[in-house]
Amino acid sequence: MSTAALEAPHMKHFRLLVFGNAISGYGSYLNMVALNVFVYTVTGSAFAAGLFMAVRLLTSVAAGFVSGRLVSRFDRKALMIGSDLIRSAMLLVLIPLPNSARLPVLFALAVAMGACTTLHQVALRSSVPEIVGPEKRLKANGLLVTGRSLAMIAGFASSGLVIAQFGYTAAFALNGVTFLISAAILAMLPIRTRAAVAPDAGGKEGDDTAAPSGTTGRAGRWASWALLRSLPVMGAMMALRGVDGLGSSSHNVALPVFSDALDPANPATFMSQFLATWAIGHIVAQQATSRYADRTGHSFGEKAFAIGAVVMSVGFILAFAGLPTVPAIAVALIAGMADGFTEIVYVTKLQETPDAQRGQMFGLSAAVENGGFGLGMILCSLTLEFYSPIAVVGTFHGVAIVFCLGFLVFLARRNRRGAPATVPPAPEAAVTEPGPVAAEPGAADGPAAAADPGAGRGATDPATEATEAAEADRTSAPARTTEGDRA
Repeated sequence: MSTAALEAPHMKHFRLLVFGNAISGYGSYLNMVALNVFVYTVTGSAFAAGLFMAVRLLTSVAAGFVSGRLVSRFDRKALMIGSDLIRSAMLLVLIPLPNSARLPVLFALAVAMGACTTLHQVALRSSVPEIVGPEKRLKANGLLVTGRSLAMIAGFASSGLVIAQFGYTAAFALNGVTFLISAAILAMLPIRTRAAVAPDAGGKEGDDTAAPSGTTGRAGRWASWALLRSLPVMGAMMALRGVDGLGSSSHNVALPVFSDALDPANPATFMSQFLATWAIGHIVAQQATSRYADRTGHSFGEKAFAIGAVVMSVGFILAFAGLPTVPAIAVALIAGMADGFTEIVYVTKLQETPDAQRGQMFGLSAAVENGGFGLGMILCSLTLEFYSPIAVVGTFHGVAIVFCLGFLVFLARRNRRGAPATVPPAPEAAVTEPGPVAAEPGAADGPAAAADPGAGRGATDPATEATEAAEADRTSAPARTTEGDRA
């Protein structure tokens, strides 16, 4: 098969991948309910249930740092299959055990779920440009968001029915099967998940399993940090995602309290309506962004990302303001649309990172987002003891709005100054800031185009530059080389 054929987008294969990811997503949302309720039922302790959730979340945060390294060094498709198989095996182990013996295994399962879910998502998002081609990233990310939203609706809606009608053992078995289906679909798909390696770059032509140059060794450990420092706009966007996670935790924690206050007899009514409408908003966002990309051939930039985040936070605040049912559902829909839109734009921008650093960047992003969400869960749980849901949601989403407005001011001043697109970590190692990608027929004509949207503008290889910058930075400023990462 020719290189050109290998480089061609494979949207048909990607749609099957989205289907498999949605199936495993359904299992994840199902076990999110089943496992948490099971821990509380067996122990009768709210502390044990909270500890189980904390272990799973903290593992997700820590796994962000490790996942980036793994995704940069090993075959991404194999990592995704492996993460599915591990989760399936852990769940199926629970089936023959009595309830008394299941509890210790559940905490090991919490670690496996947190780590494997993060690894799977980092590997998948890092692989999108290589699977579908750079010009199809926006549409592909939208499909992933839609699949996950549908999986969330189905998982949350059916979890209570499955547990009530068939019991926890059936829920665990069903969950394990969903991960097996996802692994089987991935195994049969002829997809490439890494940029092709040139014959003179230490591998055979078209080899997508070789470790990328510039990502191994001590210097490679800091390559993504050097790249992030040289791209201040992308770094600011990543920080905003962390603050957005902080804000999102507030409405997740406050939702049960607010629903109970609205209708003590049926507290689940508003909660189910809210979550379903929010998920529908995600789907609408995918359709709108995909149609825009197909019609214009362009993606959205940083400004649209910040504006979308502001609209999302305002929508969530209004949803807790005690509006009548119809307006409340309308603002929940708008909030869901804005949430889905900002996620699609953010992931698409992050995928402009060169393939050699992309996995580590997504791992770092996962750590930042999950870390912000986890911190928010703790702070919101404490503040809800003293303040109303609208006060808590308004405060935390208000912080996100302030940060977004500051980011917009930063972009405006930067554009007025005509500042260069990069702040290089060293004079000889500049990295260009990725910009919005236009869908051009020749966008995926070669490995360099797939890995670097800025190729063809006279720029040198960003992976090499980031590695050199990281080594120079490590040598000249050892006090600043502190490793960190989330999911």
